[in-house]
Amino acid sequence: MTEPHITYIDETDIKNKRVLLRVDFNVSLNPDFSIADDARIRQSLPTLLYLLTRHNKLILLSHLGRPKQRDKQYSLKKVADKLQEYLPKNKVTLVDDFLEKNNAGIFAGQSDSEVIMLENTRFYPGEKKNDPGFAKQLSRLADVYVNDAFAVAHREEASVVGVTKYLPSYGGLLLKREVEMISKAIRNPKKPLVAIIGGAKISTKIGLLDKLSKMAEYVLVGGGLANTFLKAKGYDIGSSYCEDGQVETAKYLIQKTNIVLPQDVVVGNKDRGTNGEEVTKLTAVPPGKEILDIGPETQALFGSYIAKAKTIIWNGPVGYIENPAFRRGTDFIFYSLTANSAAVSIVGGGDTLAAISKKEYLEKITHISTGGGAMLEFIEKGTLPGIEALRPLPPA
Repeated sequence: MTEPHITYIDETDIKNKRVLLRVDFNVSLNPDFSIADDARIRQSLPTLLYLLTRHNKLILLSHLGRPKQRDKQYSLKKVADKLQEYLPKNKVTLVDDFLEKNNAGIFAGQSDSEVIMLENTRFYPGEKKNDPGFAKQLSRLADVYVNDAFAVAHREEASVVGVTKYLPSYGGLLLKREVEMISKAIRNPKKPLVAIIGGAKISTKIGLLDKLSKMAEYVLVGGGLANTFLKAKGYDIGSSYCEDGQVETAKYLIQKTNIVLPQDVVVGNKDRGTNGEEVTKLTAVPPGKEILDIGPETQALFGSYIAKAKTIIWNGPVGYIENPAFRRGTDFIFYSLTANSAAVSIVGGGDTLAAISKKEYLEKITHISTGGGAMLEFIEKGTLPGIEALRPLPPA
C-alpha cells in the first residue's frame, strides 16, 4: 500500500470555511523588541491571499521567541500591526486569549474579510507539551487546519501536530514549496553535490553531517563546529569555542574522506571592534586567541568546490558574523554561491539568513528556506513530524 499523500491547499477546494492556519511569524527582533526583519510575514502572504480570495475566515496561529510565560515583549501585536500593512483590504484582529469566554463573540462575528490572529501560542503551557486538551480547544475554532509553517514542522507541538487529530488537515503553499525544493535537492541531486555546514555546534548536526557525507561529493565545514574537528585532528585551537564532548565524534566523521576542513583561519577576540584580527596557519594559533573565521586560503579552496558544484546546500555561517571583522568568509561563501548560475542552491538557517538578508543577488539563490532546524532534519530524515501529521490516516 502506498503512503497517503499530503494534500496542499491548491490541490483541493477549500471555500467558505473557518481555517485554522499555522504560520511562522517568529520574526527576528531588535534589542527593543521591535521587528528587525518581516520576511517571514511576507513569505506567508501567498497562502493567506489564496485562502482569503476563496472567502475563508482565517484564524492564525504562531509563536514568537521563547517566552516561559505571558510576556508583553513577545506579544504578536507588533506582528498583527505589520500584517495589517500587507493586507490593507482586510481587518486584522489580535485576540489576547482565545480561551476567555468574553472573546467568543469575536469568533462568532468574524467576517470573511477579517483575519483573526491568536496571541503567541507559547503563552500556553499546552503548546510545547503537545497537550491533547489544548489541541482540541484550538480545533474547536475552525472547520479545517492548514500548516504553512515549515520552520516549525520539526517540532511536535499542539499547533503543529496535535490539532491534525481533530480537523481535516492540509499543507499551505509555502510548506509545499519548501518540501518540493529541498526534496529535489536531496533525492535526485545534480552532481557534484557540495554541502557547506557552519554554525557553532557539532552536537546538533551529527546526524546531518553523517547523512551528507554519504550524499555529497564534498562537505565543507566552517564556523565554530570546525574547531571541534580541528581539535580532533590534533591542532591547538587556542581559546576557541569547542565542544570537547564531541571530539571523538569528530574523529569518526573525519574518516569520511569528503569532509573538507579549513586550511587557515582568522583569529582575534570576538568582542573587540574590527581590529586585532590576524590570519594564521592552523599550526600557529596563538594561545589566547579564538578562531573566528576562515582564512583566504580556505576561501579559495571552498570557492573552487562551490564553482564546480551542480547542487549546493548551505546551512550555517562560517565565521562569527556578529562582529563585521569576522564575516568575510561567510560573505565570500554567499558571493561564490550566487556566482555559480549552473547550480541548484538551497540555503537555510536563521543565522545564515541574517547574514545574507540585506545582500544583493538573493534572487540568484534557487531556494532560501525559512527553516533552520527543520531544513536540517528534513535533509537528514526525509520528513518531519508536522509533515507526517498532515497525511490522512489510511482506511482501517
